[in-house]
Amino acid sequence: MTIIEKDGTEKEDISFDGSAPLHARFAAHPDQIGDYTPYFEWRFSREGQEKPFLIRYDETTEYVFQESGAFAVELRISFVQGTDTIEFIMDEPYRINISESKLELPNAFTPNGDGINDIFKVKEGHQSIISFEAQVFNRWGKKLYEWNDIEGGWDGKSGSSEVPDGAYYLVVKAQGADGKSYNFKKVINILRGYTENGQP
Repeated sequence: MTIIEKDGTEKEDISFDGSAPLHARFAAHPDQIGDYTPYFEWRFSREGQEKPFLIRYDETTEYVFQESGAFAVELRISFVQGTDTIEFIMDEPYRINISESKLELPNAFTPNGDGINDIFKVKEGHQSIISFEAQVFNRWGKKLYEWNDIEGGWDGKSGSSEVPDGAYYLVVKAQGADGKSYNFKKVINILRGYTENGQP
């Protein structure tokens, strides 16, 4: 099993614990099969359920896990030559555990160019968020900025101009892999004149 990260890097393992969306590739690569023709069957199941929710018949297949929970992916191969058939079932299925969702937001940031807390963004440790949308408004209801990548954020500018210090209104809508909906409407503060310890 190969896990494909958002930045395109890949890592292989027989089990994986992580958050959704999780992109995984499964490859059979049988060898020394002689004149036999292989027929592949990938079975995707939730742990504790005998009936798979998905079956794929390719030698290599990919799937994006969008829901939280424990999953098993089992490979079965039928090697056929004429009337002779050899059945193969992998000893242990690949196991994937997708965490429940988690999303938290800070109350303020300090975009003063010191490299610390210069971007307003979701707190580290967010998990299994499969859709995300954020918008920032000023006190008169004018939209100043929006982003839909949970790794993105706001630098305290509207266009190319810095907005003044003060209070702004944030609206966030997000969906977790566990079905949980997040709807935040809160005030956030820009405090350029303060350091992280609260001293001017």
